Amino acid sequence: MERVVILGGGESGTGAALLAKSKGYEVFVSDDGQLKDKYRNDLLENQIEFEEGKHTEEKILNANLVIKSPGIPEKAEIIKKLHRKKVHIIDEIEFAFRYAKGKVIAITGTNGKTTTTLLTYHLLKSADKKVALAGNVGESFARKVMHDEYDWYVLEISSFQLDGTQTFHPHIAVMLNITPDHLDRYEHKMANYINSKFRLVKNMASKDYFIYYVDDPVAGPEARIRSTEAYRVEISLDPEAITHAHFDGKKMVFQFGKKSFKIAQADTTLKGTHNLINTMAAVSAAYLAKVSDVKIREGLKTFKNAPHRLESIATIDGVEFVNDSKATNVDSVVYALGSYDKPLIWIAGGIDKGNDYNLIKSEVSKKVKTLICLGKDNDKLRSFFGSVVPKILETQSVEELVRMARSEAKSGDVVLLSPACASFDLFKNYEDRGNQFRAAVLKMKEETEKAGAAH
Repeated sequence: MERVVILGGGESGTGAALLAKSKGYEVFVSDDGQLKDKYRNDLLENQIEFEEGKHTEEKILNANLVIKSPGIPEKAEIIKKLHRKKVHIIDEIEFAFRYAKGKVIAITGTNGKTTTTLLTYHLLKSADKKVALAGNVGESFARKVMHDEYDWYVLEISSFQLDGTQTFHPHIAVMLNITPDHLDRYEHKMANYINSKFRLVKNMASKDYFIYYVDDPVAGPEARIRSTEAYRVEISLDPEAITHAHFDGKKMVFQFGKKSFKIAQADTTLKGTHNLINTMAAVSAAYLAKVSDVKIREGLKTFKNAPHRLESIATIDGVEFVNDSKATNVDSVVYALGSYDKPLIWIAGGIDKGNDYNLIKSEVSKKVKTLICLGKDNDKLRSFFGSVVPKILETQSVEELVRMARSEAKSGDVVLLSPACASFDLFKNYEDRGNQFRAAVLKMKEETEKAGAAH
C-alpha cells in the first residue's frame, strides 16, 4: 500500500487526506501547529493517523508521496530533507485533479479572483449545471472530488497552489491581473511570481480556453507572448479594442464567433470599473461552458458577492456603510476607491505589508474627506495622508470607530472599511475584523431606528 504523507492539516490538507484514504492509500497527516476542531474531527471520524504541534521526521521521510499545504515554503527544512530523499511532492490541487472526472475552470490573479470565481460559479449553478466551488474559496478541491461527481469545478487558485501543480489542466483558465504580492516567497523577483502564475496554462490544449485581461500592464503582454495551445480569449476596457469582450463606455460587448450580445453594468449587482473586468471574465467563462446568454443575464441579476468584499451592510440616515475588510493590500483599495463616486469616510490600518500609498494618493485626495485609522501603529498612514486628507482620526475600538464615522458623515456619503493592511494587530483575521464592523453597524442601525420610532 502506498504511503501518502500530508503536511498541513487545514482545509486543503484534510481534504487531501480524506480523498487519499478513499482511494486506498495509507495516510498520515502532520501539522506543526494545532489543528482546528473540525479538521481534527474529520480525521478521527475517518480513522486517519495524524500528529499536531510537530513534524516527526521518521514518519514523514518514508512517504511514497507528499502532499504539502500551499502555505509551506520550499525553503522549509522538512521540504529540503524530502527533496534530498527524492520523495515526490505535490499540492492538494494537483492530487485532486488526478481523480476529478469533470472539467475545471481555474481563476487566478492578484486581485478580483474571489469575486470572479464566485460569479462564474453562480452563473453555472443558476443555469442548473452540476458544478462545485472549490480551491481558495469554500471547500478544498479534494473534498469536492471525493464527495461527488460534478461536471464542472470552478476553482480560485493562488500562485502558491499553482507552484505544486504538474499535470493540472483547466479546460477554461482566467488570468485577471498580476501585481507585486507575496514576493518574499519568490526571492523578491517579480519574474518568479509571474512564472508561477503562468503555470496555470502550461498543460492546456487546443480545445481549451485562456481568458485574460489584455489591458493589465503585466498579465496582458505576458499572456500574449507565453506559449500555450489554448484558444486565447481577450477582455478589455478599451472601447476601440478588437477583443472577445470589451466595454464600449455604456455596455459590455461580447463577441464569440457569430454570436454577439451586450450587457449593461446596471443590469448586474456589481459596481465599479474593476468589476467590469471581473464580470466580463466570468461571463466569458460561463458562455464557453455552454451557459446561454439568456441564463447569464438572469444569473447576473441574482448574484451576491462574498462577505468582506465591498459588502454593503446598511444605510443609516442616508449614509452607506461598506465592509471591504478583505482588502489587505493597496491594490485592493485601488478597486474599492474606484467603485464609489460619493464622498468617503475611509477606514484603514493594521499591519502594513510594505504598502506604497502613492498608488492611491490621487483617488484619496479626490474622494476622502476623513481617514479613520484602525490599528495599533498608524504613523505611516498619518504621515503619508496628513497633507492629503482634511481630517485624520484614530481608534482601536470598532464600536467607537462606527460612532466616529457616523458623526463625520453626511447623508449621501459612504463609510468604507478598506484597510490596505493585515488585521493581526487587533483581530484574529480579516473576517473577524469585517464581522465586528458589520455587527457594530447593524447595532447602530437598530438603535437609530428605535430612537426614530420613539419620536
